[in-house]
Amino acid sequence: MKMGGREALFTLFALGLACPAHADECSQAKAIYADEAGGYQLSFEPVGSEAAVTSNHFKISINGTGLLLDGVVMASGEPERPNGIVMHNCPTGDVTGAELAACTVWQGPIYTVDSAGKVGLLQGEDAPAAEKVLLPSFAPSLRASSAWGEDKAQSDSSDVFEFMGCAE
Repeated sequence: MKMGGREALFTLFALGLACPAHADECSQAKAIYADEAGGYQLSFEPVGSEAAVTSNHFKISINGTGLLLDGVVMASGEPERPNGIVMHNCPTGDVTGAELAACTVWQGPIYTVDSAGKVGLLQGEDAPAAEKVLLPSFAPSLRASSAWGEDKAQSDSSDVFEFMGCAE
């Protein structure tokens, strides 16, 4: 079901969110995005100085399920670029590689798209929010993950999330 403009604004205000007209009025750490159909919401959260490795933190909520996926962004690779990991019910503490692989929903580079269609890399939490965030192959990775199935995600997501507002 596609969410119209009025329904999207109502949802944002019901969640207690301020809604700047433009992404550049919001920092990336407070930006809120939705996929085209409105079934998935990606919300960034401030990391602060306590995180030495992570440059961004976000959550993906799936409407109507109560399911909340955790995401982190870390600079890695050659050349260095922002790489994200989305997880579902990962164990805490001393975990094995197999345990981490089992709870990983998606991982890969995170791109941004501006209003002119120019593709770039996700910036740090203090930068102005991107117009759109692109998680390449998120949708097929979600279908193949532990977050898909009965009482979990059952509707497809887009790989593109568009700016919807800014958390207070």
